[in-house]
Amino acid sequence: MLQRLGQRLQQAIPSLKASHHTQETTTASSTLCATCASLNIKQILRDGLPEEDKICLGLLPDIMNKGDHCGMCCLVSDLIRRRWRLYDFPNADLQNISCYLSSRQFPEDATDPQARRPCYRLYIHPSRRLPDIQRRLVTTGAALYLDIQSLKEDSRELSKSRDLHGRRLKEEVDVGLIKKWVKRCETNHDCESIWWRPSDELLPDFVRMIDVTKMALVPAPPECRYVALSYVWGGPGDYYWTTTENMKTRVHSAGLDAGVLPATIRDAIALTRQIGERYIWIDALCILQDSPTDKGAQICIMDLIYSRAVFTIFAASGQSVRDGLSGVLPTFRSVTQHIECVQGIHLAIPLPPLSEALTESNWNTRGWTFQEILLSRRRLVFTKHQMYFECTKDVWCEDVVAESKTLSSCRPLFISGTAVSLPNYPEASYMTVRDYVAAVANYSKRRLTVESDIVAAITALLNVLTRNCEPTGSDPKKAFPFGMWIRHLDISLLWQPSLYEALVRRTAVDGNHLRWPSWAWTGWKGAIQYGNESQMLDGSDSDIHARPDESLVTAWHMVNDDRGIIRLDVETILGSWTAPVNTEQVNPQMYVPSKNYASDLELEFSPPPGTLIFRTQHAHFQVVKVDDGIVNTDSAAAHAIFHIIPVDPAFQSNAGRIILPASTASPTTFEFIVLSRCDGIRGIYDELTWGGRYYGCLLHVMAVQGTPDDSRVRERVGVGVVVEPAWIKSHKEETTVRCRIRVKPSTLTSPPFLMLRGQRLAEPPRAVLHASKTMIAPSAGYTIFERKSACLPMHTLQNLLNVEQIICDGSLEEERACPGLLLEITVIALFVEGVPSCRGRLSNSWAAQSITLGRSAPLSKHSDGDPQGQDDQAEKELQRGDRVP
Repeated sequence: MLQRLGQRLQQAIPSLKASHHTQETTTASSTLCATCASLNIKQILRDGLPEEDKICLGLLPDIMNKGDHCGMCCLVSDLIRRRWRLYDFPNADLQNISCYLSSRQFPEDATDPQARRPCYRLYIHPSRRLPDIQRRLVTTGAALYLDIQSLKEDSRELSKSRDLHGRRLKEEVDVGLIKKWVKRCETNHDCESIWWRPSDELLPDFVRMIDVTKMALVPAPPECRYVALSYVWGGPGDYYWTTTENMKTRVHSAGLDAGVLPATIRDAIALTRQIGERYIWIDALCILQDSPTDKGAQICIMDLIYSRAVFTIFAASGQSVRDGLSGVLPTFRSVTQHIECVQGIHLAIPLPPLSEALTESNWNTRGWTFQEILLSRRRLVFTKHQMYFECTKDVWCEDVVAESKTLSSCRPLFISGTAVSLPNYPEASYMTVRDYVAAVANYSKRRLTVESDIVAAITALLNVLTRNCEPTGSDPKKAFPFGMWIRHLDISLLWQPSLYEALVRRTAVDGNHLRWPSWAWTGWKGAIQYGNESQMLDGSDSDIHARPDESLVTAWHMVNDDRGIIRLDVETILGSWTAPVNTEQVNPQMYVPSKNYASDLELEFSPPPGTLIFRTQHAHFQVVKVDDGIVNTDSAAAHAIFHIIPVDPAFQSNAGRIILPASTASPTTFEFIVLSRCDGIRGIYDELTWGGRYYGCLLHVMAVQGTPDDSRVRERVGVGVVVEPAWIKSHKEETTVRCRIRVKPSTLTSPPFLMLRGQRLAEPPRAVLHASKTMIAPSAGYTIFERKSACLPMHTLQNLLNVEQIICDGSLEEERACPGLLLEITVIALFVEGVPSCRGRLSNSWAAQSITLGRSAPLSKHSDGDPQGQDDQAEKELQRGDRVP
């Protein structure tokens, strides 16, 4: 007993030292300055004071100076310091900012019966706001308004109900209030069933629970009613984790020794017992931490575990599992509620809303905790400010009386909740890809101790999406490889980095290769988002990107874990060119998606798992950093917005925009590939050069670059948009040209195939040089191909493949055809196509043999010269469609 008393005194000392945080006058009114003494606070709170009749309190610096001897000025000063976070802006210029006082009904949209006796709050109106501070508040989701509430103890004095007034906090949480919240939700809300989980789904028999009465690990009873815990581990915990060894002891009554448990887990068990619940699930204790098999099985059912819990306790008040639950005995808390008695009325600064309190917590930075809150139907959240309760229907907290039955229709605090949940759809079919990309954007802001957990930490979410949005029986690993929703790959690929946070390649390795591909958001550490094109115009966060208007890649393939190439089940978006009302002209569909051929997948090397393979067009463009005074104004930003400009000197005009690392040199030339079509917005490109905007005029493009040690591999650099006419002009495609070529004995040295993959291969690619009568390009005649989708001018192709001469069909004028002739490079190996109407000659007869791309290895030939007979024989064989031996 004496030991426990001593422990409580030791824990109380920090609260006593921090008592200056709780500024309160309870027995008498505070002294007031002349300005505040002239106010009638009681009348303003009883009858209201419209904003148009607001009262000037003076300049903000003067109010702060009077805070030492005026209770009202002290309250206003502290309110602005807290809400504006002036401790982060010590040099903020507060001069010439005037403050005005009014009152507003709380909540502003309150309905009967509360509207007949509305609750008013005092509101402070600054004459201006500081841009840097405003930007910070918006970014962190903090409250932008400056309000002051009266406490419930004075509600009768104001002729009001106690509802919606402030409530005093104590150093210990009110367990009775927690019980009231849970019962009120269970009785009045429909939170028992979740639309994305069958209501009769039971826990598997391998799930364990902590029996808080026996202090033992037990198999989860059928239809078990239990509490779950979400917390930050904060480092190794092998001294308290459950293992195959100590499990033998912990299954017995009193076998779980509370003395070895860290404070947060100990407090959660104690709170569960105080509330009257018997079972609690805590991962560190209920999963065998030294058993990969047990871990894997439990991770796969996290969605079930958290969604079936009566409620989940969220420990967001400390930095680690050792800090305890704030206010749960024996862990005391330091109350930061500021209360002043002004003219006999107790006024308090409302504590931060739940969304803001979580945003500033360490718990909110950790990756594993994201799905735990996303999938929990009821949440009891402990923060450094106070305790909150959130369910699918409402939000309650300690410092506001808001859990009354009469308030169920207005839900006054619901808007201040976490906004982290799966939408409350009537059925699963309403779930859309927007929900997925919104969740991914939130999750990517968090951090993981083990980088390879990037997909494992959202397995529960992916299970929910697979079970409800994919065909029955689908495998989450196939539906979401690398966390990317394959069915909606056209939009999944359009992720963008946050402008203010750097992206770094995820470096977890699997064998000899990087595990995470560059085309997937999981391949990068850092915050990403799925903003629309407006982000590239003004640099601000934008709404979630709409679905592309048309798929321009007709087939997607990927290398699986067994090194086999599989066709991906991607939902094709068909172009529908009926323009919406009041929009520009309909898209003329100048861009034609590339066709696919079986030879695309005939690779002479083994790409690593995760390699994405598809046919599309590519082109080279320059990128130049935008300098318009609107974007790229923050030198500290990690990313910048660039113009996309053709490399052709005749068309040096902005053709689109892209977001790239701010360190990218300007100008720089990148290779771009086409992904899909979108409508876009005005201002993205130069309409004077490329023509007026029409519906569907923009192409989603991805900037890619080769890897230093493997020319066959491409990495993602960024995603942007290019106006369609600029893309077409960059290729100058002439599909009616017929040609043939004369080839030198040489090697092919250019990159042979378009691949997006983060890893590099040690072995160079190999290809077989042969002739074939496979029609691949739109042109007729002898045509050279190597696997890399593009259309190149004749002189470029001649240099690229060491072509000695290009001979055109006699039906075309050479001077007209040759300079602008374009050939589409699409297949890995050298192909020659014979056309009877075409008279051309091969410089050598070739033997079909392997050559090494990227290395010096001459093609073999039957003779050193160019015998007419050999050429004629080769041509005859080509015309018969036979392969040259």
